Amino acid sequence: MIMSENSHKPRLIIFGDTRRNFVAEAIEDFTKFAADKAEILANCFRGDCIDNVIKDADFAVVFGGDGTILSAARDLSSRSVPVIGVNVGRLGFLAEFSVDDIKKLFGRLVTDPSLIEKRMMLKCTVANKGKEKLSSTAINEVVINAGPDYKMVDLKMTVRGQGLADCISDGVIISTPTGSTAYNLSAGGPILSANLSAIVITPICPHTLSFRPIVISADSKVEIIPQRINKGTNVMLDGQILSPLEIGDVVMVEKHNGTFQVVNNPLRTQWDTLAGKLNWAQKPKYKRK
Repeated sequence: MIMSENSHKPRLIIFGDTRRNFVAEAIEDFTKFAADKAEILANCFRGDCIDNVIKDADFAVVFGGDGTILSAARDLSSRSVPVIGVNVGRLGFLAEFSVDDIKKLFGRLVTDPSLIEKRMMLKCTVANKGKEKLSSTAINEVVINAGPDYKMVDLKMTVRGQGLADCISDGVIISTPTGSTAYNLSAGGPILSANLSAIVITPICPHTLSFRPIVISADSKVEIIPQRINKGTNVMLDGQILSPLEIGDVVMVEKHNGTFQVVNNPLRTQWDTLAGKLNWAQKPKYKRK
């Protein structure tokens, strides 16, 4: 819900692990700033954010790094609560604001709907003989890792029920556009504009030079059936949710019905963030004569 100048104060929930360096200080600083400008309902990282509290919130202010935002986004997606990410971590690709930024721009952030961007998420289901073992949400990616004893795995993949490939590799990454600049990028996958609706399939060190990353429609269902795996092979969502994978399991990845809503920093674009934080498309360092 976007606030108008004549409406009630915006209702905020805060996410932030106060055990991490500088997070408690950042939250305290912001809380003092927002005392007469907003109503703070709860700090949800402590687990006291019951569903009704999230339902009543207009925005979530998340203090930390991208991992904290990814964790919070799973709780917020079903309620469509926009996220304002405040970087108190290291890279902070999703956390676009500094504490000074949010204080400087606060009035606009809670009243300007053009700053809210809806991004697609993935739903991942793992089942065996019709029995569901895992069903959860991924904002960045779903990864199948080879795991110990680190032999290559063989994964049969289909898209919309049509055979795609047998992926003999160290695993595979199924990524959202938001996640395209994360593990997908490190594995050689393409960068997608974050507001696109698409899915990236990127093999991890495939045992062939011809299996390159591909981009498919977000309406496509990706099914992965393990043919040969290791004892430690697993399915991992956003680097935070882990589930062992067994022969007989079927991994289904598809577009989630909900969206991850993020409040963008009006002072920079996605491309500014790429250049500033990942040194993307930087000019060569020419030798001066």
